[in-house]
Amino acid sequence: MDLHATNASTTELERIGDAIAELSAHLDAASARLLDLIRDFDARGGWNNGFRSCAEWLSWRVGLDLGAAREKVRVARALATLPRLARALVRGELSYAKVRALTRVATPDTEERLLAIGRAGTAEHVERIVRGWRRMDRKAEKDEARRQHASRALHVYPNDDGTTTIRGRLSPEAGAILLKALTAARQALYSQQQASAPDAKPRDAFAETPTMAQQQADALQLIAETALQHGIDPGSPAEHYQVVVHVDASVLNDPEQPGQSVVEDGARVPAETSQRLGCDASRVVMEHDAEGRIFDVGAKTRTIPPALRRALLYRDRSCRFPGCHGRFCQAHHIRHWAHGGPTTLSNLVLLCRRHHRAVHEEGYRVERMSDGEIRFRDPYGRVVPDVPCPPPAPSDPVSAVKIHNDAAGVAVDPRTATPTWQGERLDVRYAIDVLHPLANEKRTAA
Repeated sequence: MDLHATNASTTELERIGDAIAELSAHLDAASARLLDLIRDFDARGGWNNGFRSCAEWLSWRVGLDLGAAREKVRVARALATLPRLARALVRGELSYAKVRALTRVATPDTEERLLAIGRAGTAEHVERIVRGWRRMDRKAEKDEARRQHASRALHVYPNDDGTTTIRGRLSPEAGAILLKALTAARQALYSQQQASAPDAKPRDAFAETPTMAQQQADALQLIAETALQHGIDPGSPAEHYQVVVHVDASVLNDPEQPGQSVVEDGARVPAETSQRLGCDASRVVMEHDAEGRIFDVGAKTRTIPPALRRALLYRDRSCRFPGCHGRFCQAHHIRHWAHGGPTTLSNLVLLCRRHHRAVHEEGYRVERMSDGEIRFRDPYGRVVPDVPCPPPAPSDPVSAVKIHNDAAGVAVDPRTATPTWQGERLDVRYAIDVLHPLANEKRTAA
């Protein structure tokens, strides 16, 4: 056995291992810069040019899996309030994998102790600690939800003078529903009064504008009266959320033409909105005489027949806008039926709500090419490609990363990200009991 050759091979492997560790630290430091750019781009809405989120833009523009893109955005946002973890990533002291895990549970109050876990343990240790931490958080949330549910109450006290005092405590979701209902009832009461008599003067001192507390009381009365008059059954969701739009045929054909485009309460909506709603909705044709009186009403028909919709869903499967994978879609007429476009499979395309609005109301266009492919253009007429061309990469990307880190003052060596773990067994339960603030509180109380 050639001992000299063996030692030389071991030394060479150690050198390669050090090179791997050092380059990995450089890449983690560079990923900190990437996250800074993503956070700035996200905050300034740079993705809001046809995309529903920064993650969808990243998936389209950079080629990341959508789940990985969402994680990048989440971590970038979280690091804005976690400066210690951010600095450790910038210096290459923690890997992106560790930082990604720690940002799931870290807060400004717990960041320092979690950073110590990241430096001491391996990535597997960090993941196990984070899972234990989240179990403790979920247990605390469930305990709080049970406490809130158990403490719900509504006390109604008839007073001697005939008035009634109400005092209560509701769960968060019940309270949110009540506040929404009170707001709607208050607006219905006082907005209608002001609209019907905007210049009316109060007849006496008691007719002055009610205080907010008085308006809330009146709103509660209206809610109770409405429930008694119409019953408690909330009704069919489909009918409850149905929206009716009245639009003249001339306006539907050409938004520049005079005519109505209004919802049921008379509020005007843009003609482009009516066109979008008309793409995939029930349609009733009403004919008017010269005086505006209705003399004929046609039967309600679906713009897209069920069999054609099934074929469209089978063909497109999801939103066809580049980079979008939305599953809840509407059928869009490439050439609107009001312009003479046929309701055929070749003239239809699936779009999610966000991109259906973009095409009708934000200047985007969709067209079918002679080969049957779909092409989108932005408001400036530029083609939105399905897969963008990647930017040119430097001839030596490794050196480019190192030069950038050196210029930023990042000093990295093979031991920069090495954990201090010495091989001892990790006791997750003990670690959570020592580190988690809620576990500390329970131990102190005991």
